[in-house]
Amino acid sequence: MSTLIEVRDLLVVRGGLPALQLADLKVEKGEILAVVGPNGAGKSTLLLALGRLLPPQRGRILFDGQPAAAESDTDYRRRIALVMQDPLLFDTSVFDNVAAGLRFRGIDKDEIRRRVPLWLERLGIPQLGKRRAGELSGGEAQRVNLARALALEPQLLLLDEPFSALDPPTRIRLVGDLGRLLREQGVTTVLVTHDLEEAARLADRVAVFLGGQLRQHGLPEQIFKAPVDAEVAAFLGGMVW
Repeated sequence: MSTLIEVRDLLVVRGGLPALQLADLKVEKGEILAVVGPNGAGKSTLLLALGRLLPPQRGRILFDGQPAAAESDTDYRRRIALVMQDPLLFDTSVFDNVAAGLRFRGIDKDEIRRRVPLWLERLGIPQLGKRRAGELSGGEAQRVNLARALALEPQLLLLDEPFSALDPPTRIRLVGDLGRLLREQGVTTVLVTHDLEEAARLADRVAVFLGGQLRQHGLPEQIFKAPVDAEVAAFLGGMVW
């Protein structure tokens, strides 16, 4: 397995204060990395830095071995897709919502007609193509949001609490479906979540952030069986693997 993302000596400042200090972190190609921690731990700051939406004060992000800063924002963002907690769909059909990013990137119409039904099928919502976004349930809307991101065939998928607004049964189904899909397609993914069970179910590795710093990372069973210190153990709250 080779490295897609490597972060070195990263410092991100927000509101005049250090929000994230990260000496080193790697994300391997095809890996699902879950980033967990309490509010204010630096999780979303990391995601925004990886998405080039928040510039670091110091440090480097390497993308497939090359400095990310060497590319323009536009070229870099064509390699990634970002999914937030709220779907923010357009008031058009589901098909047009999934096609929106493809059209923006200049993908030809035949390829759009191929990709959109394919990703609606993969997300389990092929019947929704003609429905308007405003008629969708919360779970359906988030599946459309994920289809829109994955239809771009990104090298890196960034997920920021994508399931937190869903009711428990809907969230459990979507987490299971998405986990299978990401592994089948080999999509390199960084998932920010406050839900430890969700992280354990989805991730190949878990990274625990506290106070803007990476405190422990490794396989889920390693993290939950052997917290590195008392602070990490307190955050994990006695969760048993």
